Amino acid sequence: MSRISRRGLLGMGAAGVAGVAAAGAGALATRALIEEPAAHAESTGDPYPFYGRNQAGITTPAQDRLHFVAFDVITSKREELADLLQKWTAAAARMTQGRDAGPFGSVGGPLEAPPDDTGEALGLPASGLTLTIGFGSSLFDKRFGLADRRPAALADLPAFPGDELSPDISGGDICMQACAHDPQVAVHAIRNLARIGFGRVSVRYSQLGFGRTSSTSRAQTTPRNLLGFKDGTANIKLEDTSMLRDYVWAAPGDGPAWMDGGSYLVTRKIRMHVETWDRTSLGEQETIFGRDKGKGAPLTGHAEFDEPDLAKTGPDGQPVIPADSHVRLAHPSLHGGARLLRRGYNYVDGSDGLGRLDAGLFFMAYQRDPRKQFVPIQTELAAKDKLNEYIQHISSGVFACPPGVTDAGDYWGRALFS
Repeated sequence: MSRISRRGLLGMGAAGVAGVAAAGAGALATRALIEEPAAHAESTGDPYPFYGRNQAGITTPAQDRLHFVAFDVITSKREELADLLQKWTAAAARMTQGRDAGPFGSVGGPLEAPPDDTGEALGLPASGLTLTIGFGSSLFDKRFGLADRRPAALADLPAFPGDELSPDISGGDICMQACAHDPQVAVHAIRNLARIGFGRVSVRYSQLGFGRTSSTSRAQTTPRNLLGFKDGTANIKLEDTSMLRDYVWAAPGDGPAWMDGGSYLVTRKIRMHVETWDRTSLGEQETIFGRDKGKGAPLTGHAEFDEPDLAKTGPDGQPVIPADSHVRLAHPSLHGGARLLRRGYNYVDGSDGLGRLDAGLFFMAYQRDPRKQFVPIQTELAAKDKLNEYIQHISSGVFACPPGVTDAGDYWGRALFS
């Protein structure tokens, strides 16, 4: 069966789609869902595979745009939640391959009924869309009988010095991360999942992001954050198979079996006081980060990927990379080798009442166990990092992201609910 684009589905016309659906929509949908996509997206318009042992959107080369949403589950019925996850999975499998969210699409259904797709992505390619789901600790309360299935690694983060977290934009029962090269494709995906979930979930908060702040493949160059520095130079990449095994994917014996092959996501919305930063001298900016602003090289090196020499001192006997610099405090050698797979995005949410940009970093990091990775790293940074004078952590979340979906008969979280 050839790949069907949104444009191709539109070209079939309402009568054609309706006729196919009436003749056997279930069989057609199954065939469409199990169609093999390209192994890798060759251009920014192409799709990434949806099915696999691990969810897409973690090691997938980071796309340009983000739409992240956290949902609260408002139904109290376990079977309704499981049914929603099945419907979401089917819609995600379609949308990530450039199709509409439902078999009729935005123009193919009866005129008397609402369309089963909102239509703003008609004619657009898949744009590398990935959808990644995670379950928050609040989902494992008494509502759905899941309390004894909560992984120990899905623990609430401790309070860090300097945190000013807003509960309204923190936590959530379920999160969904949509990444794509076209912002309209990412927004379309989240909008349709929210539409499908009406009456069972409500949106707790959402975040748009642009300009990825880390690379997840060696084929990508290192991007810059809104402070102008290269970000994520030492990030784990999809080519680092041994590091992925050791630091990203949950393994048998780590916790409940339903998380084998999954990962834990930590999110932090970090506002940057960019106006204050912009009045700081270049020399001070570089000592705060511990890197050259232009090349991204550590202050002890010449090229971006040179290993920082934390022992090197200057003529005054002080470390060339200062003790309170970001590079030193985040270095794995200070945390027992702990590493993260970062996948954050820049954001600008307009301006505040004082005319300052409401801008910063929506930090996202995947890991095998936040207690052993994010927590010790952030504990050190929160206590000592000179950069804290210019940033403020205002939201936080931890989510257990289950393994991938194997085929059209599987769905997100099936092992958790079985």
